Amino acid sequence: MRRIVAVESVSLDGVMQAPGRPDEDTRGGFEYGGWAMPYQDEVMIQEMGKGFGTTDLLFGRRTYEGFFAFWPKQTDGNPFTEVLNATQKYVVSSTLTEPLPWENSTLLSGGAQRAVEELKQQPGKDLVVLGSGELVRDLLRHGLVDSFTLLIHPLALGTGRRLFAEGGPSSAWRFASSVPTTTGVVIANYDVSEPAAS
Repeated sequence: MRRIVAVESVSLDGVMQAPGRPDEDTRGGFEYGGWAMPYQDEVMIQEMGKGFGTTDLLFGRRTYEGFFAFWPKQTDGNPFTEVLNATQKYVVSSTLTEPLPWENSTLLSGGAQRAVEELKQQPGKDLVVLGSGELVRDLLRHGLVDSFTLLIHPLALGTGRRLFAEGGPSSAWRFASSVPTTTGVVIANYDVSEPAAS
């Protein structure tokens, strides 16, 4: 069975909204877009590059469209564009229609739970979710996330959409490993454990 790994940048208070750029996601009047960018360093780039291109990708619509608007246009010789273009991308959406604009992209319709459960049962590479907060929260409700890679940033934002929403399911996670960066980010890996006691 394929595993699902959610890779998420979060603040100390659990905010995951718009880490990449100021205009990434201003829903709810969020004013702190791009908060993660000052914390990038070589350690983070190396850690995030491990296994890059050896998995498939799973996106929600908003994150898929954001990635598509940026990465295929990067022609400066960076290694990420070529790998992202070649990687199989699955997109959960009730509003998009095929054909999807980015090469090697497949639309998953009919609801995240059913579509992703079926995808997990198929032979193939593990699936990495990048960002896609609403999708991850939906997958968590149905017990479909197998592990997290959390890039925990040393700041509290006080507002914004959080990875673990109020009223979400309880869950327990087993620590697997961690790597500190030179900028204070801790890259922590957790695998799903037994369900938390209710």
